[in-house]
Amino acid sequence: MAWTDERIDQLKRLWGQGMTASQIAEELGGVSRNAVIGKAHRLGLEARPSPVKGGGDAAAAAAPAAAAPAAPPPEKPVVEKPAPVVAAPKPAPAPAPAPAPVAATPAPTPAPQPMVRSIGPGGFQRQAPGEQSAPITPAPPRRLVPAKPSADMADKTSLLDLNDRICKWPLGHPGEPDFHFCGQPINPGFPYCLDHCSVAYQAQLPRRDRRPPPPLPFGGPRVR
Repeated sequence: MAWTDERIDQLKRLWGQGMTASQIAEELGGVSRNAVIGKAHRLGLEARPSPVKGGGDAAAAAAPAAAAPAAPPPEKPVVEKPAPVVAAPKPAPAPAPAPAPVAATPAPTPAPQPMVRSIGPGGFQRQAPGEQSAPITPAPPRRLVPAKPSADMADKTSLLDLNDRICKWPLGHPGEPDFHFCGQPINPGFPYCLDHCSVAYQAQLPRRDRRPPPPLPFGGPRVR
């Protein structure tokens, strides 16, 4: 139902008379209590005290009474007590004589335990950190006996026989039993004899006497 001017005037009049929202809704008809409260709020009418907060005056009156401080209890008469009698201190008892020292009983000696030796990979016993073995007797010095030369090397020059005056041209292959050196007198200024110098050092032919190398296959560059 719409709010007409007549219904709004009637709402204001009933609200001003102090009627509740439920009573106003019954008078107007066709509206609920919440509709009456919402319309009064929109019109700016004077707010009503909430019925939930009833008894506010009694609570406000009881609050100051509870907050008032309680009266202090009456003071009791002070009774003076007589001064306490201090007893004379008793003499300290004499210290008791110290007991005679008791001889310490020696601790029993533990039975010897068997020592376990560790055997190394070579069959020798490993020495413990606290042990020291006697020094090993050094082996007697060996006499250097020259090897007996074979009959094939009796009249040939070996590596130990080389010097600056004989030819050092090797004959044979190292590792073979008859490997030796030439041993002939050297060509002055060279490490080899005259025959072996002719093999080791070859004179270079003049350019005009050199033979040209064969031509390369597949039309290689020509050598001049």
